Amino acid sequence: MSDSADPLVISFGEMLIDFVPDTSGVSLAESNAFIKAPGGAPANVACAVAKLGGNAAFIGKVGDDEFGKMLVDILRKNKVNTDGICFDTEARTALAFVTLRKDGEREFMFYRNPSADMLLAESELNMGLIKKAKVFHYGSISLISEPCRSAHLAAMKVARESGALLSYDPNLRLPLWPSKEAARSGIKSIWFDADFIKVSDDEVKFLTEGDPEKEDVVMSLWHDRLKLLLVTDGEKGCRYFTKNFKGRVNGFSVKAIDTTGAGDSFVGALLTSVARDTSIFENEQKLREALTFSNACGAICTTAKGAIPALPTVAEASNFISNSKPS
Repeated sequence: MSDSADPLVISFGEMLIDFVPDTSGVSLAESNAFIKAPGGAPANVACAVAKLGGNAAFIGKVGDDEFGKMLVDILRKNKVNTDGICFDTEARTALAFVTLRKDGEREFMFYRNPSADMLLAESELNMGLIKKAKVFHYGSISLISEPCRSAHLAAMKVARESGALLSYDPNLRLPLWPSKEAARSGIKSIWFDADFIKVSDDEVKFLTEGDPEKEDVVMSLWHDRLKLLLVTDGEKGCRYFTKNFKGRVNGFSVKAIDTTGAGDSFVGALLTSVARDTSIFENEQKLREALTFSNACGAICTTAKGAIPALPTVAEASNFISNSKPS
């Protein structure tokens, strides 16, 4: 349980086990052994917030099995509030086999038919917890099937009505959607509800079918409710767009071992800053400082295998920034 006095950041969605080959640069078929790592983007974000001293909670569903219990235990050890987690007695905790290519990028094979996270129902939501959120963060995987989709929409509605800022990281995982068209329309179905959105350059390309380097292409994703649109460009850093200013913040060059969780580490760092000071959207210097810190957290996360174990503390990130040159 969090002992932070910070405003509450809630992550909603999936938590699962990633099985990562113990040797980089091999296919799933070629791998002789796998390392078991906790994963799921929303859960990673919750742990990132808590590890940076923020106040984090996770809402989702896992199987009433050894893996599910292990995952909830990991959240608790990372000081994440688990009052919003349900256990399903019928369905298993989701699994993903993740191949690390030689460049540290990933390929996925998922085991979800259906997994427990897909079966979270609106009636199981801890609405009292949701009403306490300063920031409510989610992805798109929870939109793929019912009843989780309806639970997701209901949770967003209560969070919004309770005054929370809505944070969206689509976290595109094409193998989980029925088709590219379903993914595109599903991701965009809640686009206009978010106060801030983080997308990768690859996701910009997928959603717009245009060149993610071109500003007019990125700005086709803008809408009037948005306070901040962020595009992450890997080790090159990120681009930011607000109502009043825009720019780029350079990233950090590191030897990437596993990029799993890098975006979640980035998002967790940013949400921690936002929860503490919402004036960040109107103050470009504050935003740039927060994004430099977020870029550092993302870079550090790629230097070890698995997402949650690689998430940095404030001291580690600050030390990294002072000893590194932006790329």
